Amino acid sequence: MDMQSIQTFLSTTATELAIKILAAIAFWIVGRWLIGWVITIMQAAMNRNRVDPTLTKYLGSIIAITLNVALVLGIMGFFGIQTTSFAALLAGAGLAIGAAWSGLLGNFAAGAFMLVLRPFKVGDFVSIGGVVGTVHELGLFGTVIVTPDNVNTIIGNGKIFADTIQNFSVLPVRRVERVAQLAIGVDPLDAIDRLKAAVAMIPNVSSEMPPEINLLDIKLEGPQISVRPYTHTDNYWQVYFDTNEAIVRVCKEAGWPAPSALHQFKQVS
Repeated sequence: MDMQSIQTFLSTTATELAIKILAAIAFWIVGRWLIGWVITIMQAAMNRNRVDPTLTKYLGSIIAITLNVALVLGIMGFFGIQTTSFAALLAGAGLAIGAAWSGLLGNFAAGAFMLVLRPFKVGDFVSIGGVVGTVHELGLFGTVIVTPDNVNTIIGNGKIFADTIQNFSVLPVRRVERVAQLAIGVDPLDAIDRLKAAVAMIPNVSSEMPPEINLLDIKLEGPQISVRPYTHTDNYWQVYFDTNEAIVRVCKEAGWPAPSALHQFKQVS
């Protein structure tokens, strides 16, 4: 083989390789665009049919990963790489990765179970994994919630599924619990009547479930009155603070003294 033949072979091979590389890049760009288009169309169709947003995002993530893997395998096949051997290698690598990343796979499995059982959905106000906030997104491996102080927090699905889940948005109303500590000598029955009237005037307090105003306990400082209005979760903190203000206002208008602890005790000889 002379030098001319070698140069011809190299130029032909380099040209074919360059064409394949350019074609692979084009396939990747077009394939990624098509995948994004498919995901967008699918999510739009699910939104039109009022499918749960949590389910929409979760299925979108799964389909996107599956289509991207298929795209990579297709490009490898275009280069003449045996994808069956690659699939076997991928399966073996998957076992090794699964052993090393068992926590991630556990989060994935927990996310799948939560998607089926649906203990909460996007927009619900919950307490999960020891964190309280509004569910923003249910991902493949973790759930994103926004806490009341506006902090974006990601919790592993495995921790959520293994812990207690409290969903404050399922029931129509939620109870606010406050305690009014009165001074010695204040008539608790009169206080109950005054507090009932004041709390009933607070905006967004439920009328279907009237506030519960009861004599909770009798302490050395004086009687304690439990003040428990009901309201929707969205109005919880507004009613919470308004209830505190109502207690202070009632005590001030009635002229009751401030409670104080007893500091002197009779010595027993």
